[in-house]
Amino acid sequence: MLSLSRKAKQFLTVLVKLLIVGGAFYFIYGRLAGDESPDWLRFREIFNNNSAYLHAFIILVLTFLNRFLEIIKWQNLVSSFKAIPLLQSTAQVLSAMTAALFTPNGIGEYAAKALYFEKAQAKNTIFLNLVCNGIQLIIAVMAGLMGLAAFNAYYPVIRGSYLLILLAILFIIIVLLFTARNFTVRGYSVQKIIDKVNALPKPIHRKNTLLAFGRYFCLIHQHYFLFLLFGVHQPYPDMIAAITAVYFLGSSLPTFQLFDFAVRGSVAVLFFGLMGVNEWIVVFAATLQWLLNIVIPVSIGSYFVFRFNR
Repeated sequence: MLSLSRKAKQFLTVLVKLLIVGGAFYFIYGRLAGDESPDWLRFREIFNNNSAYLHAFIILVLTFLNRFLEIIKWQNLVSSFKAIPLLQSTAQVLSAMTAALFTPNGIGEYAAKALYFEKAQAKNTIFLNLVCNGIQLIIAVMAGLMGLAAFNAYYPVIRGSYLLILLAILFIIIVLLFTARNFTVRGYSVQKIIDKVNALPKPIHRKNTLLAFGRYFCLIHQHYFLFLLFGVHQPYPDMIAAITAVYFLGSSLPTFQLFDFAVRGSVAVLFFGLMGVNEWIVVFAATLQWLLNIVIPVSIGSYFVFRFNR
């Protein structure tokens, strides 16, 4: 019976791995081969310009740095209770991305990373992942609000009153969280989370924050250089304001990581359309970012999913 139980577990493990990886590649193929996919023949026209090769090289470097900094971030946070090598951190981050592909806002990432550690550390691993993503979200919100306000001053995309309402809602939420920080739900409260965050060593906090800023810088400028690659030469401040606003609004909408390109792409079409950027360029840039930041890491992560052993 014990032998059958082990064989059943092994079979289920292999089946789950096949479903995760097979499903990921099925949906990726569906997106790339669909009727609404960009005309890739037009992509060749870009490289008639010599500067395009330099821009393409910078984009690839920023793509690598974006994911590499995330891997170092995770290694840094996990070091609070266990030292792990860079390769192990790489496996955990990329396989978690693959597993999270079908879950809203990448929630599956939390469970996937927890599987790499002992059951006693499951809650701590989920908490560290929350810290890892939380600082990234705070930076995106702060930069996005400033970018939205700056962009809206020159290209009115929303009414000034609506922007004030948005800021007022965020302010009210912050005040409520602060005043009700001791309110407990099933043993958890905002104050407990704050205390647990503060319990982490200060050097880990500082490194986590610096790496988060580095990641955000790489991501935003990756998008900027993609537009340069396509021959869009709008003023730098306007482009950065628009890109940060698009990331803020796109990330605010609940979505599956798989369809992240569609959500951000539709928001980007609205913003960059006001700046006179051709729609096909906006869509192409969003699709390429999706390929670089999601498809390639998920493809590598699929290897680590198959290699995973509890």
